[in-house]
Amino acid sequence: MKFCSACASPLELKIPTGDNRERHCCNHCGAIHYINPKIVVGTIPTYRGKVLLCKRAIEPRYGFWTLPAGFMELKETTHEGALRETWEEAGARVALGPLFTMFDVLRAEQVHLFFRATLEEPVFCAGEESLDVRLFDEQDIPWDELAFKTVTQTLKLFFEDRRQGRYSLHTGDVFGHTDWQPNDFLAQHKPYTQG
Repeated sequence: MKFCSACASPLELKIPTGDNRERHCCNHCGAIHYINPKIVVGTIPTYRGKVLLCKRAIEPRYGFWTLPAGFMELKETTHEGALRETWEEAGARVALGPLFTMFDVLRAEQVHLFFRATLEEPVFCAGEESLDVRLFDEQDIPWDELAFKTVTQTLKLFFEDRRQGRYSLHTGDVFGHTDWQPNDFLAQHKPYTQG
């Protein structure tokens, strides 16, 4: 940010009193502008063992394949956003399952959430942001043409869990275009219990 959205004065990047991080601060009206990570929500839609993927019609990564996903909107839940994005990008109505992956994408200042989902019928079509939409068996997925590391990792974890006959929640940190590491935070910390 360069200018204050409250008074249009130039902003200064500094640590405000009582804070511990640099923020965009307006010296004219005193406003402090907080910039926080964006939330991306999506699904892993399946039908009879196949996964539904969309070929991107927009940048970034035009022409690459992805799971249906996008930015959450204000006044919607993560579940509502995942369902909306699946409809907008793939023309698909799905039954939403549990959260499957949650990735902190540090370089992009985003958090990506993917839910398992089931297509009740093989009905889908390319939305405005998709060039093509198709169902893929695991062996037919265009692994070298996937748009994002979070999508690649989500699919790998999904097929591995499916082979093991159990699904769990996976978390991880994405540091660059190819660097990914599991986050063992959940394993190191006991679940919260009220009492």
